[in-house]
Amino acid sequence: MFRYNVSTVFLLLAAFLAQQFVPAFSGLSHARILLVHLVFLCSAVTVTTPTMLLMAFIGGIFWDAHCSLAPIIADPEIYSKPVESLRFGYSILLFGGMGFLMQGLNPLFRQGKWHFSAALTGIATFLYLAADYCLISFVRGDFVISRAIVRLMTYTSLLTMLFSPLIFWLLYRLAKLFDHSLYPEANRNRRR
Repeated sequence: MFRYNVSTVFLLLAAFLAQQFVPAFSGLSHARILLVHLVFLCSAVTVTTPTMLLMAFIGGIFWDAHCSLAPIIADPEIYSKPVESLRFGYSILLFGGMGFLMQGLNPLFRQGKWHFSAALTGIATFLYLAADYCLISFVRGDFVISRAIVRLMTYTSLLTMLFSPLIFWLLYRLAKLFDHSLYPEANRNRRR
């Protein structure tokens, strides 16, 4: 189990590298696949709570570093006025909330019903994006929600959810490689 948990952490780190090369789909309101969130959500349902919390910490820190620090490091002529935003590290709480939502489906997942978890990845991604948008709007002091924003969040969530079977397949292969059972209840029911 330890080797499988470590492999999911490395898979999350690899998702950060791959996220840099995932394009936005201009035909779908510039939606994109949130690969980091997808790997975290799919992994969260397969690991223990302490491992999920570690992954939420790593995911939140690196996501904030990816999103928040870019204007600070970039050219000051381009970013002449700092944008009001949340404090560094708030994504840890959002990742943790998504992780606990996925952990709620752990009993179903352990029975081999992974498709419920796959559907919940889309819902959790939408909730993450909505909470992120609401928090940033609150800090900036202007809450304006348009159809374009809702469409962007919806398409991003759907695209992310469509790739969840691929990530679950990859996690299943990792579990088999490290001799870890993802579906202990399903295996017990088949033996009876």
